[in-house]
Amino acid sequence: MPALIVSDHRVAMRFCRTLCVLMPLLGLPGCLSVSHPFANPGQEARRLTQDNLPPSRLSVPVPVPVNAPWRPATARWAKDVVVALLGQSVPAVSQNPKPGDWWVRLGAKHAPDGGVIPRYAIVGPDGRVRARGEGAEIDRAGWLAADPDALNTVALQMAPDIAQNLTGIQADLMHSDPHSLMNRAARVYFAGVQGAPGDGNVALGRAFYTLFPDTRNTVQTSAKGADYTVKTTVKIAPLPTAPKAKNAEQLVTIIWHVLTPKGQEAGAATQVHGVPAHSLDGAWGDVAEAAAQEAAGAVHTIITNYSGRDHKSLPPQTGVDKDDDDMPLMHTSPTSPAR
Repeated sequence: MPALIVSDHRVAMRFCRTLCVLMPLLGLPGCLSVSHPFANPGQEARRLTQDNLPPSRLSVPVPVPVNAPWRPATARWAKDVVVALLGQSVPAVSQNPKPGDWWVRLGAKHAPDGGVIPRYAIVGPDGRVRARGEGAEIDRAGWLAADPDALNTVALQMAPDIAQNLTGIQADLMHSDPHSLMNRAARVYFAGVQGAPGDGNVALGRAFYTLFPDTRNTVQTSAKGADYTVKTTVKIAPLPTAPKAKNAEQLVTIIWHVLTPKGQEAGAATQVHGVPAHSLDGAWGDVAEAAAQEAAGAVHTIITNYSGRDHKSLPPQTGVDKDDDDMPLMHTSPTSPAR
């Protein structure tokens, strides 16, 4: 930690330019949220498109009849797909789709050279296929024997493609919704700063309020109608390694929390810095402006990542509704155990 805390007093006026670099090294909350396919386009857009946007659950059913002799092996593959999707931050569950669910239909088709090409289709609540994809061709013998390694490899290979298609589906829906953050600026309620000594609460608040707005983000003083809320906390503590002397330093930690209308944290920008002890007990001056400027950029990025407003739409797909799965998924004996 000492190597990351700037002790030079001239540099102490400049908070870390790349906020997120500090976070994993210091073991503190990350400054940016991880993008996920089921992102939140804002309260109003969520209400207007709730019947179409992918929900917080993606069903992956076992795509063969219960009494099929190859069901255990097929169930193994469906389970592998669920695990692989969870690794992509997609909240998949192994179950038959329920009313209103988005789901993944698994299948396979013959390859021209005799192999097998695993396939998937992403199906919306209306039963319409929104996207299709294929896995890498595998050996027919391994497929029909339900080789566990082959099935797991197929699942791991297909999961990132499924996640990317889900993101593209979301982008398509946001593009067509005039209320989504792809088509308007985000409304951000700034709830102020707490915990700073001296004039820090006021100085940081004024600087952020001035520096945050741009063409894609607006700031307001009321929570009504806001897509996100920013709450800021400041903590001052003795530097653990600093000597007990007049020139001792203090550790300043500023956290800019970005919250959804439901109070969930979309992300947080954390600034950590060493300053001369009690140097911020009065006026913050340029420190407030430098910190607020960097925080504004980080909050912009958090909102962009969480809302998905920069996600790209799916490229045009031909024959997406065509159902050309032409073979049983596996063929094993009825006694083949499920994993």
